[in-house]
Amino acid sequence: MGSLFRSEEMTLCQLFLQSEAAYACVSELGELGLVQFRDLNPDVNAFQRKFVNEVRRCDEMERKLRFLEKEIKKDTIAMMNFGDNPEAPQPREMIDLEATFEKLENELREVNTNAEALKKTYLELTELKHILRKTQQFFDEAEFHHVQMHDPSMQEESVTLLGEEGLRSGGQALKLGFVAGVILRERLPAFERMLWRVCHGNVFLRQADIDTPLEDPVTGDQVYKSVFIIFFQGDQLKSRVKKICEGFRATLYPCPETPADRREMSIGVMTRIEDLNTVLGQTQDHRYRVLVAAAKNIKSWFVKVRKIKAIYHTLNLFNLDVTQKCLIAECWCAVADLDKIQMALCRGTELCGGSVPSILNRMQTYEVPPTFNRTNKFSQGFQNIVDAYGVAKYREINPALFTIITFPFLFAVMFGDAGHGLIMTLFAAWMVLKEKGLAAEKTDNEIWLTFFGGRYIILLMGVFSIYTGIMYNDIFSKALNLFGSSWYPTKNFARPLPKLYMLEPKNNTDYLGVPYPFGVDPAWQISSNKILFLNSYKMKTSVIFGVTQMVFGVVLSLKNHRYFNKPLNVTCEFVPQLIFLLSIFGYLVLMIFSKWVNYDASMSGCAPSLLIMLINMFLFKYPSEPCYLQNMYAGQPVFQGMLVVIALICIPWMLCAKPYMLYKQSLLRPPVSQDAQAGYENGNATGDGVMQDSQAVSAIPPEPFEFGEVFINQAIHTIEYCLGSISHTASYLRLWALSLAHAQLSEVLWNMVLRLGLAGSGGIVLYMTFAAWAFLTVSVLLIMEGLSAFLHALRLHWVEFQSKFYGGTGYAFVPFSFETILEAAGADD
Repeated sequence: MGSLFRSEEMTLCQLFLQSEAAYACVSELGELGLVQFRDLNPDVNAFQRKFVNEVRRCDEMERKLRFLEKEIKKDTIAMMNFGDNPEAPQPREMIDLEATFEKLENELREVNTNAEALKKTYLELTELKHILRKTQQFFDEAEFHHVQMHDPSMQEESVTLLGEEGLRSGGQALKLGFVAGVILRERLPAFERMLWRVCHGNVFLRQADIDTPLEDPVTGDQVYKSVFIIFFQGDQLKSRVKKICEGFRATLYPCPETPADRREMSIGVMTRIEDLNTVLGQTQDHRYRVLVAAAKNIKSWFVKVRKIKAIYHTLNLFNLDVTQKCLIAECWCAVADLDKIQMALCRGTELCGGSVPSILNRMQTYEVPPTFNRTNKFSQGFQNIVDAYGVAKYREINPALFTIITFPFLFAVMFGDAGHGLIMTLFAAWMVLKEKGLAAEKTDNEIWLTFFGGRYIILLMGVFSIYTGIMYNDIFSKALNLFGSSWYPTKNFARPLPKLYMLEPKNNTDYLGVPYPFGVDPAWQISSNKILFLNSYKMKTSVIFGVTQMVFGVVLSLKNHRYFNKPLNVTCEFVPQLIFLLSIFGYLVLMIFSKWVNYDASMSGCAPSLLIMLINMFLFKYPSEPCYLQNMYAGQPVFQGMLVVIALICIPWMLCAKPYMLYKQSLLRPPVSQDAQAGYENGNATGDGVMQDSQAVSAIPPEPFEFGEVFINQAIHTIEYCLGSISHTASYLRLWALSLAHAQLSEVLWNMVLRLGLAGSGGIVLYMTFAAWAFLTVSVLLIMEGLSAFLHALRLHWVEFQSKFYGGTGYAFVPFSFETILEAAGADD
């Protein structure tokens, strides 16, 4: 609890590492993940640092591994997950890794090149096979028409294509040339039109589709192509036809003129295709074996290379001493972790066989340390909620400790339904119980990752929603009568019975006088004045919760002021802020309890209106008519007048007291000499003073006092607090508004959807209506309404609660950790 209440105490340390032990020591610190290194070479270009060549070698190894990974995924080969996290290899192992990756890349590229050449040849032979087959059909058809033309039974003469012999018309033969090839099927219509237009209809085109798709050797896609043969006469048309084929990227193949030659070529093509199939199979088998062998180790290789790269990146942040034999580093770390860090340095020195131990020296600094809140898997989600607003200033009170309870509770006040809370609890409990298996399943679905990361938040929100749902006696818009209702209507109803009945608390014959033991009486569920009763109840409880949380936030600011030793902030900020808040809204909360205790149903007509009372309090008006404006107790005008005056006095108190006291202190401060000022400037005094361990310097370099700047800043904070106290109290009414909206939506879904199935005459109707009701309940009430309540609870914590004590002006502690680096790399992949 101590580390969660405030961030860890941090210290700046200086490391002296021997050159031969630096790599191993940084590797051990990366496994530990407790040190944040500082860049001691901010003015040195990234390409001029000492270990830039090693970083480039790591980049080249990563490129080769990504190429291997791409090829493995292309062949859908499973990559084996390594068991334990492999340690970072030693620098001498880096050469072996480079040689292994180089050999695998060259071998795979050679296999790919050969396979692409073989596939290209196979494609050409396959296309030639189809050309020979289809063109033979064309010539057979032409021969058939030639026979028909010489048949004496034919009554007409026709112009017929005669294959090898040419075109016969009126007994004369014309010698025709032809070209054959293949073209993409989608380009064929445009290709045909272009031939017709350019050649003016003096060519004859025949085409046929290839039924089976062909594989593109470059992209690997399956494409559909068509075979064509073009007949023409003369060299001029031949030149035009070839240019058009080239423009449409059609592939032309030699086609013999005689059937015997075509048959002989076809046999040769089939033989070569069979040989190519054998060679391609062997090539694919060799490629598969190479990739399977690489898939067994590629994840481990990725981890090793990324660790090496991270180590050399970190070593580039270090400085070399004058002897060039020692590396000097500076780092932030938690005071509680100094022993672990020292042990890691010893292990690194022993691992490399060094004789000189590494030195860890704590430094004194004026710089503000980073904020390090130690969390676990349960508190991490709540800490992320706080850090999303702003990282706490060093050693500032961490709101995450209180958010663990207040956030799910305020959510549940707006989401008060025990049935919906039970569904949410079961879903979160499933994620918690199965978290190891679910975490092992790598996915890039951001919605799922958000739900899974906040599983403990959802679990508590569901549990608190069950509690508030029982308090509201609201379960899927229905009530449970567990203890017996205290309402028994005495009126004799005619048939049929009314669906709603107005409860009258002042009618003693209806009310037994014994309150319902826990929560809201179930009889209110069927009462027509249910909303009037619940509105008043929820609105007042919202104000009570809001004022209580804001007062608690102001009290927490006292803990910050005392911890940072700022007595001026206690007397000039905390005290007037607390008095101002209690004199107005604390008094309002007391009046709410007084009204609940002193006024019953018989006095409801003259029960005071607290809102009008609060307005009249500032107007100093105390009318006696009508009765609900009368005073609630004796001496009320005098007491309320005193509270208003005290609240008004607190405003100039907050506005003027602190700037005046700071001005008086600046007059009493001795002037700073030039030597001292130069010492401050050379001592990297970049912060505004921090509270560190006893060995560190707690004084801060004095700054010139500017009264105007201090006064304007104080005026902004004063106006913000005074106006914010009013607006923040009103903002907590969202607890009432969203609770009412959720209850009404749930009731609408029950009455408009599920009741249709319950009133129906068949199981099919009930099944369909229940499915619709369940879908709308999950999508609208659980997801959309749940998200709305989550965002409103988030706003109440960020603005209304944390603004009272939380600055959020710090910067996070980002340690050098292999685990974090690998997770980030995995997310990028």
